[in-house]
Amino acid sequence: MPGALSHIRVLDLSRILAGPWAGQILADLGADVIKVERPGAGDDTRSWGPPYLKDAAGEDTPVASYFLCANRNKRSVTVDITSEEGQRIVRGLAAESDVVLENYKLGGLAQYGLDYASLSKLNPRLVYCSITGFGHDGPYAARAGYDFLIQGMGGLMSITGRPDGEQGGGPMKVGVALTDILTGLYAANAVQAALLWRERSGLGQHIDMALLDVQVAALANQAMNYLTTGRSPTRLGNAHPNIVPYQDFPTADGYMILAIGNDGQFGRFCEVAGEPGLAADPRYASNKARVQNRATLIPALNRLTVQRTTSEWVSALEAVGVPCGPINTLEDVFADPQVEARGLRVDMQHPLVGKVPQVASPMRLSATPVEYRKAPPLVGEDTDAVLAQLLGLSATEIEGLRSRKVI
Repeated sequence: MPGALSHIRVLDLSRILAGPWAGQILADLGADVIKVERPGAGDDTRSWGPPYLKDAAGEDTPVASYFLCANRNKRSVTVDITSEEGQRIVRGLAAESDVVLENYKLGGLAQYGLDYASLSKLNPRLVYCSITGFGHDGPYAARAGYDFLIQGMGGLMSITGRPDGEQGGGPMKVGVALTDILTGLYAANAVQAALLWRERSGLGQHIDMALLDVQVAALANQAMNYLTTGRSPTRLGNAHPNIVPYQDFPTADGYMILAIGNDGQFGRFCEVAGEPGLAADPRYASNKARVQNRATLIPALNRLTVQRTTSEWVSALEAVGVPCGPINTLEDVFADPQVEARGLRVDMQHPLVGKVPQVASPMRLSATPVEYRKAPPLVGEDTDAVLAQLLGLSATEIEGLRSRKVI
């Protein structure tokens, strides 16, 4: 079966991560995603290494691992959008597309006639998604925004890391560019909503996605903890602000996670740990009481958990339905039997190295499953084919554009 979005063409003018992540989601769902890059250099992340892919001789190729994470199933076209000829090419591609993704600074594409106002005149059905740091209005609209900056400004770092005063205390960013990833997810959802509305209205629209908006929205329960009390949550390390015990605990050979979500689970944990009296103690009998008395409960649990290995705890607690697990390295993750069974690593054919690994999409659609059609492309790999197919340019015309460094 063709992919769910196989009837959709996306012109991806974005680079780095948030926009390309949205484009890859749409591409995985079957959309024809045409990635427009700078001639020669391409997307910035092509050079964000090491690590780089290795060739058969073990030497570095020009392909950075970072680029590979967000660009599969796309076709790469190189166009110099600062030239008039390049702008005409992009306008022609937009006229043949359903969606445009871009993450230039506010007004950055207007000077080239590639903003929503300009392109929607050519294609009123166009869904145009702009991704910026701070959105298209407000006092910060003209500022550049980056994931790390937004994790700080958007409150995430204030609740991530160990408390002040503890060893290693202080604000901490998340280990991946989470704000970019979440923005890509929101953008892909917004694009599909706009496409559905277009089916009824016949018209496209502009989508204004801001990293700061996404980060604040993604604070979820922590945001509501503040809004309902007027008190800013503080950093709790790996502990949960509303559930206890719900954090990491030391074991005889490392650490484990306990994610106890109700009183019944806590009672079963105490039975397995040989301390059933803890569950009956009024200080710990309910989650509310455990949250209020975490300062005494957690040290008591630490003294119990160090008496067995992680695997012993996991085996014993899983048998009675208490959520727990190890803290895996990425090597452990990709060797995990559940991860292997779900096929979360896939290999795709790549023109430089034969096979390139990818992390599989988590979307499992029964009728229109995700397909892995094309490895992340080499820069400009598909320029000739796209310009001939969509714009009807001849080989001579394409060669002329290349000689003038337009493509």
